[in-house]
Amino acid sequence: MVSPHDLANFTVNYKFRNYMKKLFIAFVFLTVHAEILLAQDLTANTFGKGIGIYAKDSSFSMKFSTRFQTLYVGELDLNSEEYADQFLVRRARFKFDGHAYTPKLTYKIELGLSNRDHGSPIPETSNTARIILDAVIKWKFYNNMQLWLGQTKLPGNRERVISSQKLQFVDRSLVNSRYTLDRDIGIQLHNKHKFGENFVVKEALALSMGEGRNITSNNMGGYDYTARIEFLPLGEFTSKGDYFGSDLSREKSPKLAIGLTYDFLDGAARQRGQQGKFMRDSAGDLYPTDLATLFVDAIFKYQGFSLAGEYANKKNQDGIVIDLAGGKTLKYYSGTGYVAQAGYLFGNNLEVAGRYTAIQPDDVTISGISEQTEYTLGLSKYIKGHSLKIQNDYSLLGTSTGMDEFRVRFQVELSF
Repeated sequence: MVSPHDLANFTVNYKFRNYMKKLFIAFVFLTVHAEILLAQDLTANTFGKGIGIYAKDSSFSMKFSTRFQTLYVGELDLNSEEYADQFLVRRARFKFDGHAYTPKLTYKIELGLSNRDHGSPIPETSNTARIILDAVIKWKFYNNMQLWLGQTKLPGNRERVISSQKLQFVDRSLVNSRYTLDRDIGIQLHNKHKFGENFVVKEALALSMGEGRNITSNNMGGYDYTARIEFLPLGEFTSKGDYFGSDLSREKSPKLAIGLTYDFLDGAARQRGQQGKFMRDSAGDLYPTDLATLFVDAIFKYQGFSLAGEYANKKNQDGIVIDLAGGKTLKYYSGTGYVAQAGYLFGNNLEVAGRYTAIQPDDVTISGISEQTEYTLGLSKYIKGHSLKIQNDYSLLGTSTGMDEFRVRFQVELSF
């Protein structure tokens, strides 16, 4: 028979053993968890610079970076007073770049993940999402001469070549959306000369397929020929500042770049060259025409102040209008456009900027676009340059008859 004293001792011993068991399990768990934490890799990479991998024998390198933009857009129709708005992921991307085999052979791969990056599936891309933005090899074969092969941006207007991560406003202007050359696949030759102490000249030539990115069908029109030249009479910008918005480098001396691009697309198959609908009638027959595009652009920066402007002119030789079923039509985009913008970056990295945009079609019935003007006020807070920033802008949009729409946009950009 168990006495009360023995029962009390058993209970105490049981509770003690149970307590020690739990304590041991907790100790093991914390020890293993601490080992896992200590085993995590620490990197010397810093925010905004991506994650770098370098071969011990220097035979290759790779930098991985990612970014996304969360955007709010609200639009007020000034005629009907109706308001419409939306939140969306404007862009979300992965980027890989580095060198392979030799530092003279570099590469860039950029993938688009958001719906806006993909675009709508079309037969010419095998009805699949257009995920690949850039896939290009660059070979520096002699001095400053580089040969590019693959899919990437053509050397067109400056506003387009500037990354969407590094814009001064929430997004590019109407001039770019109407007349840009965009991405294409082919071959490019880039070069840079220096005359005297400061004067720099950059040249680029491109031969491409002419129908845009990720096309899987055979070439439907002719080829696209692009030539660009840039003059930097006051020397090169700090940290390639001629290709990002705002004077984040706060140039200590005035810097100016002037660019000129001419593009001839022989037998364009799409409304805007590399973009837009394919010019097919209801029976599926294609009606190509030649498109010629001229861009003139300039950018100036000094001690936080920046000024930039572009002129675009796109000509459609034949003025083709395709009649579709249901009374609809397809037209090539042609006409002229102007954009000018200026901003000042204060000491706390808060910037105020303004932009004026004008679109003037050759003929409304042929160009497929209407005359448009846009006035934009932008406010940006650069927390970590263009890698972490908050931007919002306010725009009035209208035609020759007056203002039709007020638009507000708010965007957060995160990139590492």
